[in-house]
Amino acid sequence: MSDTVLKEYQDGVLILTLNRPKKKNAFSREQWQAFADAIAEANTDSKVAAVLVTGAGADFSSGTDLNDFTADDAGEGVHPFDACAEAIVNFDKPLICAAKGICIGGGATLMLHADIVYIGDSLRMRFPFTNLGLVPEFGSSYLLAQVVGTRKAAEIMLLAEWMNADRAIELDLATARFSDEKLLDAALNKAKEIAKWPVRSLIATKRLLKADHQTPLKTALAAETKEMHRLGGSAENIEAVMAILEKREPDFSQFRK
Repeated sequence: MSDTVLKEYQDGVLILTLNRPKKKNAFSREQWQAFADAIAEANTDSKVAAVLVTGAGADFSSGTDLNDFTADDAGEGVHPFDACAEAIVNFDKPLICAAKGICIGGGATLMLHADIVYIGDSLRMRFPFTNLGLVPEFGSSYLLAQVVGTRKAAEIMLLAEWMNADRAIELDLATARFSDEKLLDAALNKAKEIAKWPVRSLIATKRLLKADHQTPLKTALAAETKEMHRLGGSAENIEAVMAILEKREPDFSQFRK
């Protein structure tokens, strides 16, 4: 079993901890698959009433590990990223996130699928897709607008700006804010409150809440995948990634001539 996602059970709550703290919990292919497997297993595990996701160390997740991820892995089968998206979309139980520190890319888009989001004071969130020469992922092109409204979603996605905890609360991207020290306990206590109720009732309620969104969400996922494959590996995308690795500002003006 992979140690990139740690599991702990408490009073009907499965705590999943993203465990690559030295990489700011950036998702490797191994971690995407481990998280997908854990979510899928929790969905059918009768002793799990709710899932709480958090990050080891100082951060929630810095998104996809650019040193590890490729859009097309060798071999057959579903890419771990796509397997994770499918598992999250099909997850029928309450999902709570407790996020502090860095929360960007896949870390930020994962949180849009949560039913309850608690954040720490140190949160720094970003949806960095246009600045990478890419498009939104994980259904975020649909979900973000559902949470904050179409114009705010456009501002967030097109500008790819950093947001702090105050801004996240203002935009309703988070349910509540706590000090970093109190964050996990607060989220776990709320998850345990939820887990006291009958699991069948929790599942039925969440399915009803999600019913109107399943079809457009899956449509968005398919469209995002198509565009990601089209733009991934483009000259602009390569320039963006190289700029990050070389610790410099990207120069996209060279592609406008």
